Amino acid sequence: MTAIKPAPAARAQPVPMACAQDERKQSALVGFVLNPIAGMGGRVGLKGTDGVVEEARARGARPVSPERAARCLAALAQALAASPAKPTPRWLVAGGAMGADALRAHRLGPFEVVHQPPPEPTREDTLQTVRRFVERSVALVLFCGGDGTARDVCSITGTAVPIIGIPAGVKMYSGVFGVSPTRTAALVAEYLAGSIGLADAEVLDLDEDAYRAGRWEARLFHAARTPFEPSLTQRAKVMSDARSDAEVTAAIAADVRETVQAAPDTLLLLGAGTTVRAVAEGLGVEHTLLGVDAVLAGRVVGRDLDADRLAALLERHPRCLLVLSPIGAQGFVLGRGNAQLAPEIVARIGRGGLVVVATPAKLARTRCLRIDTGDPALDAALVGDGFLEVRVGYHRRRMVRVE
Repeated sequence: MTAIKPAPAARAQPVPMACAQDERKQSALVGFVLNPIAGMGGRVGLKGTDGVVEEARARGARPVSPERAARCLAALAQALAASPAKPTPRWLVAGGAMGADALRAHRLGPFEVVHQPPPEPTREDTLQTVRRFVERSVALVLFCGGDGTARDVCSITGTAVPIIGIPAGVKMYSGVFGVSPTRTAALVAEYLAGSIGLADAEVLDLDEDAYRAGRWEARLFHAARTPFEPSLTQRAKVMSDARSDAEVTAAIAADVRETVQAAPDTLLLLGAGTTVRAVAEGLGVEHTLLGVDAVLAGRVVGRDLDADRLAALLERHPRCLLVLSPIGAQGFVLGRGNAQLAPEIVARIGRGGLVVVATPAKLARTRCLRIDTGDPALDAALVGDGFLEVRVGYHRRRMVRVE
């Protein structure tokens, strides 16, 4: 059962995502902080990194946030150079792997280290860094991480300082992230040039222990201000009403069941979410709500799989279909909440192996579908001609724009 619990310090009602008038400070001083462990738990099936860093490392997890930050900063350097306004930001950063190393590599201008973290940074280092940013009256805080990092940053900035996130976590349901690292760069460049304004956004975070147990329990923690442009900024996740969608999801399940019965030797991978769970129920199998399961010839052959176990299954069963459903309002089919579907796995399955399912009600709230696997070349191949077929009922299809 999905539960959304309002935190005591936050407003219980979502903050509207309407563009506000430009209230930026004219200073071009920008703070940058990178959470070096964000997203590590995703590909090894831990559904997050909070409190399980050592377990993630023991499973072979590698940092993903430095590479995501590098992509954003490289694109930002190009965008700033190409901007007619020629913004020239000065930077405040945390030392070493929390920011300084990345900025130095991309030569984005002068920077000052305002906090020197230890070799193994903690949440407190993020908080200390952002406190220094606020004390110095930065015009913007750019951070790299997931919802937990967003929550930490916003706990210091509140709505006084705008923030924008480079998406690098496992779960990114808050409305303060760009839709990809390169689009985050575009947001920063346009904001500093004065081309776009700010919007009110909500910062959500999940209870990761409940998440790992298969329960989606989100809390609204803060309101934030963020640079906003509809095609560049992701919206906060919207949950569908499972009761009103029950008949439709049953029809979708029947449609997928026919496909599976026509190819019984094909490995079926079931992604996360309630719509995919309905497909699993239609097949007569139990489903890990927030994980990836594998079914072959009507029998579950793998539950809550990580990237390594998925790769091993695909070696034995190269013919595969992957059932996915977009996140409500955000539209992400790949890249949010399913990091175990690593780029090399998705590439093996290919665009033709994707079975995207959604109710018409969910699509009505979703402007377009989005893909962010972490591999730009693969993303472009999956986007293809710009549209994906979505199963919206029994023998009913809809072509939906994808980016």
